[in-house]
Amino acid sequence: MEEKDLNIFKRFWIYQSERFPVFSYGLMVLTFSFSAMSYSKILRGELNFSFLTLLVGAMTSFGYFFLLRIFDEFKDAEDDARYRSYRAVPRGLVSFKELKGLAVIIIGLQCILNAVFIPKMLWVWFLVIIYMFIMAKEFFVRNWLRKHPVAYLISHMMIMPVIDFYTTGLDWGVNGGTNLPDGLVIFLIVTFLNGVVIEIGRKIRACDAEEVGVETYSYLWGEKGATLTWLCVLFTTFIFANIACFYAGFGSMTFLFLVIFLIVCAFPAFKFLKSKEQKYAAKLETMAGVWTLGMYLSLGGLPMIWHFIKGFIG
Repeated sequence: MEEKDLNIFKRFWIYQSERFPVFSYGLMVLTFSFSAMSYSKILRGELNFSFLTLLVGAMTSFGYFFLLRIFDEFKDAEDDARYRSYRAVPRGLVSFKELKGLAVIIIGLQCILNAVFIPKMLWVWFLVIIYMFIMAKEFFVRNWLRKHPVAYLISHMMIMPVIDFYTTGLDWGVNGGTNLPDGLVIFLIVTFLNGVVIEIGRKIRACDAEEVGVETYSYLWGEKGATLTWLCVLFTTFIFANIACFYAGFGSMTFLFLVIFLIVCAFPAFKFLKSKEQKYAAKLETMAGVWTLGMYLSLGGLPMIWHFIKGFIG
């Protein structure tokens, strides 16, 4: 039996395994949501925690990222059909009509969950949805953005702090009204920079690993230029993360952890600059993910977990 003859549930199961693994992404989004919510609480000095709010927020955030994947299928349809016929949509596994239906279901569920359980967050949820739709339309300047990769990168990575505006709002929006706690803007800058670290890191390849029709940053800027840019963004993220730690009142141990983390994550980049081997380029995407996860945990998740442990012991 061919893939296209399978029922819709089996086809979407194959789709998610290839394009958006729900279990790994679900765990990652839950971690990010917990850490963002926790950082806002730490800033406000109110460490009471609602796991129901976290669950609804994490499900909403998961929906955001799934929608981004769906929107990308439409945005990249022409290039995928021409150069990447092996992907799910070009080869007929799922149709654009089915993806539209899935997007409507996700948006509907997000709206219902927020309206029922955290109605104060409806306006923030709506703002994120609006930004996502505008981004899906390439801000109505598609051709110009395609000719200016830096502007394209910045405009699309802004979705990261926009989503984290929602996840941090699971604290300040639900409990603190509309006033952002001091230091939250720095956290959102870190979120943006983390997005850039991931985006550049996953699009750096050795010359012999470049793929026709895939516009990588190593193709645009060269192997050296793209890798040095990635390292600069990584270091800039480190600087702003330390500023965020200052606002949260974290001590020298957090700084030491971030220093060690920076060295470990940057190591493959220096190896790639020296060897130009694809095995080191491939590790940049992995290190970008590890860096982002560690950054979120260090700024919010781990301090909140430590607070829970102290409360349980005490």
